[in-house]
Amino acid sequence: MQDDPLALVDTFPPLAPGSDDPEIDVRELHRTAPPMTGARVAEGLAAGTAAPEFELPQADGTPVRLSDFRGRPVALVFYPLDWSPGCSVQLELYQQEYDEFASRGFQVLGISVDSIYSHGAWAAVRGIRFPLLSDANPHGEVARRYGIWREEDEFSERAIFLVDADGVIRWSHVSAELHHLPDFDELIAAMDDVSSSHSDRPEEVRT
Repeated sequence: MQDDPLALVDTFPPLAPGSDDPEIDVRELHRTAPPMTGARVAEGLAAGTAAPEFELPQADGTPVRLSDFRGRPVALVFYPLDWSPGCSVQLELYQQEYDEFASRGFQVLGISVDSIYSHGAWAAVRGIRFPLLSDANPHGEVARRYGIWREEDEFSERAIFLVDADGVIRWSHVSAELHHLPDFDELIAAMDDVSSSHSDRPEEVRT
């Protein structure tokens, strides 16, 4: 028996990159990955509902609770999987446009069933600096609480919940198709409504 199990790695030949690509650019892998497809199967919690509390670890293992942000609005961004094409584009956009969230007082929290190790690597590759939380254990428990779990796929819908400073969901979006990204202008308009508190009635948008 091999004394050092890790030594077995040395017996495998190195993976050779493609002949036309001397180096593999990890940042670009999502461009050739299979697209995520599928119609919406879960509707999500309605606006006006108290946002379910949760405690999930971020990439460094530190636990994050929704109640940690009581007193300021939060954008809960549920997405299917790290490394997938649509999620890579969506969350990198939110990082690039983070001032749009911060200027309205919003804290962004990304949530998926990926492990903290996947989150850490993916965030480093994509340059994402807001917290990515792991809904892996129990698997998809928080997504279930928010009514956006896809049982057959074992990951969540692509969904956003805007939670106000009092912990109440004021706006939600669940994409009609997994590969459909939420309209960013609509999201900004919804954040304006939540942060300004001009409307007495909660709004809910699904497209």
